[in-house]
Amino acid sequence: MNDKKVCQGCGVLLQDENVLQEGYTTNLENDICQRCFRMKNYGEYQSVAKTNEEYMKILQGVAETKDLVLYIADLLNLEKTIEDIRSIISNKMILVLNKKDVLPKSVKEEKIIQYFEKENHLFEEVIVISTFKNYNIDYLLKRIKYYQTSRNVYVVGHTNAGKSSLINKLIHNYSDSGQELTMSPLPSTTLNTIHIVIDEHLTLIDTPGLVDAGSILNHVDEKMVKKISARKEIKPRTYQLRKNQSIIIEDLIRIDYVEGEKNSFTLFISNDLKVRRLLNVFNNEDLKDKNKITYQVKYDEDLVISGLGFVKIVNKGVIDLYMDKNIDSFLRKSLI
Repeated sequence: MNDKKVCQGCGVLLQDENVLQEGYTTNLENDICQRCFRMKNYGEYQSVAKTNEEYMKILQGVAETKDLVLYIADLLNLEKTIEDIRSIISNKMILVLNKKDVLPKSVKEEKIIQYFEKENHLFEEVIVISTFKNYNIDYLLKRIKYYQTSRNVYVVGHTNAGKSSLINKLIHNYSDSGQELTMSPLPSTTLNTIHIVIDEHLTLIDTPGLVDAGSILNHVDEKMVKKISARKEIKPRTYQLRKNQSIIIEDLIRIDYVEGEKNSFTLFISNDLKVRRLLNVFNNEDLKDKNKITYQVKYDEDLVISGLGFVKIVNKGVIDLYMDKNIDSFLRKSLI
């Protein structure tokens, strides 16, 4: 077994002894493991059981350095407790809001930046980017070089936020390295830290994504994961609902509007997801067997469903949300 060479795709030690264990390769001369090879070439995903406890140890190791940290977050799926990273890491940190290309062009990035700067002052800077459109990557690199304290810069964030996509873009734009990280819309693609030399002054260190156990992506099949994961600009869908009317998303989510004046519900979710409106909640029992959560919605709040996106609700009212009990949801002040 090779105890030194690691997979350039996911960071695990390469080994050729046990096909059932992570890091397996048919030849130790290969640069990537069999799992990464099959993901890259055939789109096949093999799940790996990893816990946040393992990832936390890695993040605690980052905290012991004084190095700059990039916290990557998905604009469509921002975590409820984005500031919790500060309870683990006190290093200088840039909040990088990825996937601007997925939000409608009408959404102004200045408003998004103000939203986070108003809420907290935990980050040296908030930068909006799109790795897919190569948007603001030059500016991000300049700010990395401005804030970095050594040549090492750590990249952290939840699964599917786009960490590997960003690193691959930086490699492509600014490095002669032929290295490429494995990318997938599914959780736990990167399994260990990976060092990527961009130039003599900058080495990026990718870390495994924190697993959001409450994400819908962890509770649907691979086909639905790909459907949920938006790959192009979202076309918001707005529904004017009266009391006792509903919205149903695929066979996953049901939102009943149970109390309030006529209200506007705008869905910021993948265009590939089917949505239907029910004109009377009493005539249809679809998904009523799911777990129910009742929310008292205030003016201009978003209902966020972890991993799926969010629903912008204009007026106050009461809603009943039906979905799998293991999926997280929460209300926040409207992002847009």
